[in-house]
Amino acid sequence: METDQEPYVRLATLRQLHQVMADMNTARSLADTLQTVADGVVNGLGYELACVNLVRPDGDLVVAAFAGNSAAEALITGRVGSRDSWERRLAMGENWGDLVFIPHTEGWVLDDDDVPQWYTDGPAPRFEDEWHPSDRLFAPMFTPGVPGGSCGELIGVLSVDRPRNGRRPGAWGKEALQMYAFQAAIAISNARLRANMQRALVRLEREQQALRASEESFRQAFEYAPSGMAIAEMGGDQHGRILRTNDALCRLLGRPASAMRRYAFSDLVHPEDIGTLLRTSAEGGRTELRLCRRDGSYLWVSLRNSVVADATDGPRFLLTHVEDIEERKRRELQLAHRASHDSLTGLPNSAELKTRLSSRLCQRPQSAEPGLVEAVDAAYGHGQLDPYGQRDQYTATATDGGLQPYDVNGHGFDFRAAPEVYGAYDHHVHVVAPEGEQDDGTKGLAVLFCDLDGFKSINDRFGHNAGDAVLIEVARRLGGAVRDGDTVARLGGDEFVVLADGLGRADAQDLAVRLRNEIIQPVRVDGRVMRVGASFGIGWAQCGMTADEVLKSADERMYVEKRSRPKQHRRAG
Repeated sequence: METDQEPYVRLATLRQLHQVMADMNTARSLADTLQTVADGVVNGLGYELACVNLVRPDGDLVVAAFAGNSAAEALITGRVGSRDSWERRLAMGENWGDLVFIPHTEGWVLDDDDVPQWYTDGPAPRFEDEWHPSDRLFAPMFTPGVPGGSCGELIGVLSVDRPRNGRRPGAWGKEALQMYAFQAAIAISNARLRANMQRALVRLEREQQALRASEESFRQAFEYAPSGMAIAEMGGDQHGRILRTNDALCRLLGRPASAMRRYAFSDLVHPEDIGTLLRTSAEGGRTELRLCRRDGSYLWVSLRNSVVADATDGPRFLLTHVEDIEERKRRELQLAHRASHDSLTGLPNSAELKTRLSSRLCQRPQSAEPGLVEAVDAAYGHGQLDPYGQRDQYTATATDGGLQPYDVNGHGFDFRAAPEVYGAYDHHVHVVAPEGEQDDGTKGLAVLFCDLDGFKSINDRFGHNAGDAVLIEVARRLGGAVRDGDTVARLGGDEFVVLADGLGRADAQDLAVRLRNEIIQPVRVDGRVMRVGASFGIGWAQCGMTADEVLKSADERMYVEKRSRPKQHRRAG
């Protein structure tokens, strides 16, 4: 390259450099680019051998391309040299600008390191600038750095050997190799970028295909699910608004999909189930509630909400699964009804009667009910009134047995909790009973205990089927003679109980007469006319009593009333 016709050679070299650089930038893949770089050294720069050592992700360098000798190419291509060995090499020898030249006088120390290398034969140099077979010349390749600053990251090293003119490169040869290494680094970086972009595009396409497949699977699972499904908005003013429904849900509620999109689930749920719906919509989970059909009827469903969230924006919408449980609910209600109602008459049984009665009673006796001031004083542990209606300033407390001082206004400083029986601020409506045997205007919860007269003779003469028919008819008459809010229950056998709230003594007696008149009317069974009588005892429920005590009181009054009437006045069958 350094001859007498140097200007002509330089021009030819520039043409060759232009061609090989053009070839580098038109390679289609990273592998093609690397091989083009190695070939360009041999074809354009006048070296017989060239090797491209590429930095791997772990930092070591691998022989990625080789040109000039097929035997050497087969020997070392793909072999790896450690980063430490390469850094030691690049720190040795002479620096020719960005190039590193290690003469044969120093290179013998590198014979045993792990960098892949080849050996060439040839005579010893006769002149100072003649190339020795053991000379080594490296051109490091860096990513483009900041203009005016240092080089970028090392991406590889070009190794060249055996110049064709047999001499070490002169100034122009060194400059050409540095220029070539710089352009090769750009070409390799671009090829890597293209390869990364291609891999990213392939990965993105696969992800999009997977997403489309997932969306299609979801769409089919959503549309063709045998149970109802819906997608609803979550959060904001449109919370719960239905965005999409499947055919199963439309059929379940009898509404077209276009109409469903005009509603939120809160518009369709039973008013008593609104709270349940709101809790499930906010937290997700499963619940059971009633939804309104197009015809206005309500359907029991199992509703399961799943909150579908976005990693960046938070919750996006609700995926709602709706399952028809009307038949199961009907069976549950039937079982509950059987457990709490008499199988023959359909009236509430003894257990249900006691449950309803107990729900109206509390443990505080009516006589112990304090006034407002007394309740507040009791709440703070104040003393009781003396027999003259004055508060004792030194009333002993029941808790510690000592004396608790109060000021002249009766104010103390012991803020203990009130006993339960003095809770003046509870929400229970206390049940009271009329005083004395005369009607004083007090309204209470009357308990009418009814025992049929002459029923045993009907069973004995006509059989139990006839007796059952009489009981069914009596139950029907009692139910028809009371108000909607009253309770008619069968205790068992021929005993019935009526709970009627808001009655005075005269009202309760009138009701007993009216019920007796209904019962004594003839009962026709299988063409036979039968009659029964009825004895009533009127008891009164009040707080402080148990349900059993209330029923026992009414039962005793019934027997008193039964014994007080002559036998001939008791209707028999």
